[in-house]
Amino acid sequence: MRKRECIAMLLAGGQGSRLGGLTANLAKPAVVFGGKYRMIDFTISNCSNSNIDVIGVLTQYKHRILNHYIGSGAAWGMESVDGGISILPPYQTRHGGQWYNGTADAVYQNVEFIDYYDPDYVLILSGDHIYKMDYSKMLAQHKATKAEATISVIEVPLEEASRFGIMTADENGRITEFAEKPAHPNSTLASMGIYIFNWKTLRRALLEDHEKPDSDNDFGKNIIPTLLGEGLPLYAYRFEGYWQDVGTIPSYYECSMQLLEDDSPLDLYDSSSPIYSNNLNARPQFIGPQAHIDNCMICDGASVFGEVTHSIISNDVYIGNGAKVVDSILLHGARIEDHAQIYGAIIDENVVIERSRMVGSPETLGKEVTVISKNQVDVAKL
Repeated sequence: MRKRECIAMLLAGGQGSRLGGLTANLAKPAVVFGGKYRMIDFTISNCSNSNIDVIGVLTQYKHRILNHYIGSGAAWGMESVDGGISILPPYQTRHGGQWYNGTADAVYQNVEFIDYYDPDYVLILSGDHIYKMDYSKMLAQHKATKAEATISVIEVPLEEASRFGIMTADENGRITEFAEKPAHPNSTLASMGIYIFNWKTLRRALLEDHEKPDSDNDFGKNIIPTLLGEGLPLYAYRFEGYWQDVGTIPSYYECSMQLLEDDSPLDLYDSSSPIYSNNLNARPQFIGPQAHIDNCMICDGASVFGEVTHSIISNDVYIGNGAKVVDSILLHGARIEDHAQIYGAIIDENVVIERSRMVGSPETLGKEVTVISKNQVDVAKL
């Protein structure tokens, strides 16, 4: 055993049903984002950039692709004999086995993994948010305030506050009230689902929560309100950078298309806080002689012979002669055959749009996003 000051537990088992067909065959954190990345790349890269070298990734729903993608963790500099990334699906014990019953239960079922590293602090993260963050700054505040738990928060519009865990904090940042997705929020200070706990306190809370038959075994609904009710010092960490929950088709589409803006709020080219990916592709992109490209992200392995405008083209995508792609997101391996037209759409991995077919239309640009998945077609109005 090698003791760590802080380790991370990354919740990556979500089904992501609001993303429709994009998550029909894989977990939400494995969905492609920004051409060459998957959602989970952002959280793992944040850990790497914050010098956190032990991550437990808690998987559950459709985890095969995610497990294969993470592999040894080498792509994020996390390959280590005494640390690195460990995949932690639900497992069978002598007392039986079951799916993770909630966010807190997922961590509870892996208490032995955490105990192995004997950390002072445990960082709880989600694998399906798009942001860059230095967790070491949050940990420094946690230690300075002598908090038992610290919750990273952002300000949100009042009309959106009911979607989040909402808290009230005093002038020193100490949390005085917390409500999970309140119908009538009295604050706009929203939880980002990023927590730092003192491990001894969290361990006790998880064990006690497990014994409550009526508990949802959830951090927002149970663990945090219980600790607050005990009068323990819980503090808010105000994050002022870019953060997005891309859990719906409209939010996924809008967040993706922001990458094409001149003043994009998310800089993927900043070498001081790089986002790493395991999508390594030795084959370069190819732009045909008749191709026309305007304001696009074109990833390695893409072959473009047609016209592409204001779009994100992922690895190994093929766009044929005379094809037209506008305001769209094409995921890994998608194939747009000759003279097909794509307007305002998300084309899932390895989907083929046959010759001369049309997806979306010029009239619906900015009004609807058409999703063509492996299994179904969804239309989500923006």
